[in-house]
Amino acid sequence: MFNAEVYKRRRSALRKQMTSGIALILGNSEASMNYPANTYHFRQDSNFLYFFGLDFPDFAGVIDFETGQDIIFADDLSIDDIVWMGDQPSVRERALLAGVENTRPFSKLAEYISEAIKKGKKVHFTPPYRAVNKMLLESLTGIRAAVVRDHASTPLIRAIIALRSVKEPCEIEELEKAAVAGYEMQVKAMKMAKVGRWEQTIAGTIEGISLAHGGVPSFPIILSQNGQILHNHSHNNILEAGRLVVCDCGAESLLHYASDHTRTTPVGGKFTDRQKEIYEIVLAANNATNKNTKPGITYQQVHLMACKIIAQGLSELGLMKGNVDDAVCEGAHALFMPHGLGHMIGLDVHDMEDLGQTLVGYDEETRPIKQFGTEALRFGRKLEPGFCLTNEPGIYFIPALIDAWKKENKHADFINYDLVEKYKDFGGIRLEDMLLVTESGCRIIGERPPITVEEVEAIAATE
Repeated sequence: MFNAEVYKRRRSALRKQMTSGIALILGNSEASMNYPANTYHFRQDSNFLYFFGLDFPDFAGVIDFETGQDIIFADDLSIDDIVWMGDQPSVRERALLAGVENTRPFSKLAEYISEAIKKGKKVHFTPPYRAVNKMLLESLTGIRAAVVRDHASTPLIRAIIALRSVKEPCEIEELEKAAVAGYEMQVKAMKMAKVGRWEQTIAGTIEGISLAHGGVPSFPIILSQNGQILHNHSHNNILEAGRLVVCDCGAESLLHYASDHTRTTPVGGKFTDRQKEIYEIVLAANNATNKNTKPGITYQQVHLMACKIIAQGLSELGLMKGNVDDAVCEGAHALFMPHGLGHMIGLDVHDMEDLGQTLVGYDEETRPIKQFGTEALRFGRKLEPGFCLTNEPGIYFIPALIDAWKKENKHADFINYDLVEKYKDFGGIRLEDMLLVTESGCRIIGERPPITVEEVEAIAATE
């Protein structure tokens, strides 16, 4: 945990934005895998971690905006629990670590919420994403579990987004720690990208690196020589000569801050000329994003700039044609990059997206562009110092998408389908860094994993 003053300061900042009612911040419970006592690895709710920091199941926090009172609802362990788990600090001792002096048994939460409702207090809560919390909210508020997400508090959501968007120095330190593990994971994956190796062996090895640093992977590892599948969680292939391995992975720090890097490595350690040509285009887009990300510009503008670099590079290879600005405006580039440039990162790898991706990534000034590919941009609003986000351009040759567009003769003025056909066996390339927006520009979070052709080939040549 951070120092108690960090959590007290965060709750105080929330009170300045919320004038009435109470915020009910539910923690998570254990989730069973195949029978009640055999549970998945516990992951606390990120909003609960942000305001209370207590990384234990079956906790709930209340922030009263009218009285200034904070309350932790949780139960001390029974003797049966202690037999299996050993002695543990009391709920009160743990709550004091978060700067909360008032604690009550979890069984008293229903009574407390009922009394607040009777007094006419608004009960603000965030959108639940786990079934158990949907059902708990139904029992506490009377709102049916099936529709309770629709009743989440927009003022609370907006207030939390405003606070969590700008990372504190202590949070940036945690992101740096997560990036250390992420760097090691990427380098190991590059070294292991050998002909005849099972993808699962690599994925399992780099997951172990994350665990050895004290945290689980920040999301299920994406690692495949079928890199044209954007989020390919299958690791069943045996690596073949001439293929490219896309590795998109990250680790959580001890306090659950995430890293997220992507690198693409040639199986066997050497890029072909064709692979190198496409790789250099993606790298140029990545480097340009690093150079142009700064306060005052929207990330939507940066995304479109990266798309134009990709379209220009593909035009120089003959895969695209026509005016580059027009091609991007019409969305023709999305045949090759059907996703956005990046997303916020912090306590979640897609930071705060439980609160609503559009609310996190956009505002009244900057709205999503409703166009295939560009509409997948998860974060587009104006950048501010302290924002942390990913920069992940890519180029992919997706046979089914190519066939569908070709059949429709879609964007034929901008796409050379005859040449694109010859790339249907290519796969994909993605290159991703983590960026911190500074007062004058941005910097990469952590040490940048090897990324130039020369760096990647040098690492991949070792074991």
